[in-house]
Amino acid sequence: MFDTLTDSFKNAIGKIRFHDDDKALKKATAELKKSLLKADVHHKVVKELIAAVELDTKKNGIGKEQFLKALQAELTRLLTIQGAPKGFTFASNPPTVVLMIGLQGSGKTTTTGKLAYFLKEQKKKKVLVVAADLQRLAAVEQLRQIVSNIGVDLVADETMTPVQIVKQGLQKAKKELYDVVLIDTAGRLAIDDELMSELKEVKEAADPDELFYVADAMTGQDAVRTAQTFKEKIGISGVVLSKFDGDSKGGVALGLTEQVGAPLRFIGAGEKMPDLEQFIPERIVSRLMGAGDVESLAEKAAAAIDPKEAKKFSQKIKKGQFNFNDFLAQMEQMKKLGSMKSIMGMIPGMGNLAKQIGDMDLENSDEIKAIKAMISSMTPKERENPDLLNNMRKRRIATGAGLDQMQVNRVLKQFKNAAIMAKKLSGKGGMKQMQDLMHQMQGGGFPGMRR
Repeated sequence: MFDTLTDSFKNAIGKIRFHDDDKALKKATAELKKSLLKADVHHKVVKELIAAVELDTKKNGIGKEQFLKALQAELTRLLTIQGAPKGFTFASNPPTVVLMIGLQGSGKTTTTGKLAYFLKEQKKKKVLVVAADLQRLAAVEQLRQIVSNIGVDLVADETMTPVQIVKQGLQKAKKELYDVVLIDTAGRLAIDDELMSELKEVKEAADPDELFYVADAMTGQDAVRTAQTFKEKIGISGVVLSKFDGDSKGGVALGLTEQVGAPLRFIGAGEKMPDLEQFIPERIVSRLMGAGDVESLAEKAAAAIDPKEAKKFSQKIKKGQFNFNDFLAQMEQMKKLGSMKSIMGMIPGMGNLAKQIGDMDLENSDEIKAIKAMISSMTPKERENPDLLNNMRKRRIATGAGLDQMQVNRVLKQFKNAAIMAKKLSGKGGMKQMQDLMHQMQGGGFPGMRR
């Protein structure tokens, strides 16, 4: 997600090889300046950042470690507004009301769905979504499909005005004790006085605890300028950067907080509902410096994985009893963590592998589809005990899954090898073996890894 910026920082740090080398520091800051401008970071932000890093490094003695510390400290300062909330903050008296605002086509409706999913799955909250976007054709229908897929409630009525639907939604939320109300409003241009006037009426009716401005990361510095305009006319308590996975530069995230004067609260990091990440400056800086974000990964995993099931699964692995029912259960849990690229980007030292994986969709890959078709053709007993699969059963499964028997044999062999490896890694010295395996994968030496 921050590939370009992370590479820029690594290259700059690599320029400093000796202590008290003023020329090396000049080269490092020049490299950093060029890379940041190329990554679409605002020129004023770049100028201030470079000056602060250079000053701090000289003050503590020029060296690689001092430069790194100065860069980390300055990046954290740049991304932080003192006293401003981070991630999602709940009101002292529920429900917490959030007004989602932004330009047409910024990804506001999808982001509303992602935020609802985050609150339901990670924060375990009762969420109500209100469809107050009555301008765009099929906006309400899109929201209906999203909430149906993620299992949250919706208030929608195309015959009402946006203000009326908001009032109805709030009444329902208070009566039925919802924790959070997310109001999806119509996308509008900041120069459209009529639509901005309507938005002010909606804001007055909603009396929101939060106003989240959804900005399209792919529009670069335009996202910053429009956020500034909305802040002046309506007010903003936080910014959500959508489509950040589609912005290969990523520089807009660095300058936005300081330029707009509102904290960046979330980043849309993929197309799936789980692909929304809290923007917590210290964690983001850790990722920018290539050190991953173990805390966010742990939070996602804790929300997605049932501890009792995890313990049961761990015991099965230790005994080498991993079966096809376990495989399906694990696939369902993996879906809740988000895209594979996003997950790998949070693991320290796995940035290079995240690049190799790219936008790989494990759930919909040909291999996974074939395995799922094969499992669907098995009886409950065969799923529970793969050792039952003799040639006659394999032929029946192959026919049912639309595969040939050689494919079935190959999947079964891979499955058996995976169970053996999992058992081995769960034993004594398993962590060391896992680390060695990770290094092999990063070097492209892991068998079977294909782009």
